[in-house]
Amino acid sequence: VYLQHTVRTGKTATALQIAKNINAKKVLFITKKKAIGSILSDFKDFNFNYELDVINYESLHKVSLKYDLVILDEAHSIGAFPKPSQRTKLLKEKFFNTKIVYLSGTPASESYSQFYHQFYISKNSPFKNYINFYKWAKEFTTPALIYTSYGQSNDYSKAIVEKIDKQINKVIHKFTQEEAGFENVIKKHIIEIEMKPVTYNLINKLKKDNIVIGKEETIIADSGVKLMSKQHQLASGTIIFDSGNVGIIDNSKAIYIKENFKGKLAILYYFKEELNMLKEIFGDSITNDIEEFNTTDKHFVGQQYSSAMGINLSKADKLIYLNFGFSGTNFIQSLDRLTIKDRKETNIYFILAKNTLDNKILKVIEQKKNFTLKMYDRTTTAK
Repeated sequence: VYLQHTVRTGKTATALQIAKNINAKKVLFITKKKAIGSILSDFKDFNFNYELDVINYESLHKVSLKYDLVILDEAHSIGAFPKPSQRTKLLKEKFFNTKIVYLSGTPASESYSQFYHQFYISKNSPFKNYINFYKWAKEFTTPALIYTSYGQSNDYSKAIVEKIDKQINKVIHKFTQEEAGFENVIKKHIIEIEMKPVTYNLINKLKKDNIVIGKEETIIADSGVKLMSKQHQLASGTIIFDSGNVGIIDNSKAIYIKENFKGKLAILYYFKEELNMLKEIFGDSITNDIEEFNTTDKHFVGQQYSSAMGINLSKADKLIYLNFGFSGTNFIQSLDRLTIKDRKETNIYFILAKNTLDNKILKVIEQKKNFTLKMYDRTTTAK
């Protein structure tokens, strides 16, 4: 069964109850590393009497035991196409004959073609008559071409949704926050701040010359991808130099957050050096340990990607984005980290650098789309 339940509606508890209902004796729960503690806590609170192992996907290769049931959290992560990922292949090798519960609020946010390899790992796949993705795509996608710098290739993302739904509806169970009785309203606040002159000088120099040579370090942006990435880094105040060293260029965003927000905060960053910047400004008043956050008055700081799924930040009064990545799916999932049934309103703040890529990226990922080089190129050529 595939539990397509929106965030905070109890996917974990539901999956654990399913294990009890089918009289499973030994269950494996595969999730993100940061979610392991929360899942074990739920298991203990509900007093289930079967044996539960909880691991992250990176530990999958260590599994040698047999299980009655496997629960796959954030199952969309194994939906890559047209070729299966190594993780997908390993899951099929180990659990092809095992009962599986899939969990994801966004199982196919980019394309319905993501469903094939998620089910591919099980002998009970609704598409078990199609030996590989290419044979499946002939029937369930509309032929199309995609053009890249390497030439043209087949585009398999044009899935025929209605046809796929007919096959998967028998195993998909959908459940929304509205059905669960949630009345929470998410209020988004966009705050644009002026960065230091050095930030704009570096961005403009890179856009003009594709290189900045300093006394000790050099920044090179000799391709579209690099130029996009360097601008993204600088807009929040850090940079990865060509040497591989990292530096804090501008701490304006971190200072603004500290001086303008009260209460218990959850702050999301994107690049590693942004965490060091936050530590310099906030000192010991922040933690990236969810248990410490829940039991003390410290603010939580987390990397946006790893904190987007599986953790509950509902003890925070406000969610603040110092920075965010290019993934629309990841962004949408991270928005609901504060949501719980009894909360009527969630305030989310985006700290954007004026006259940078920040605003352009946000507009794209809010639509569950990925900000790509093609989109970046459009923003630089638009008149």
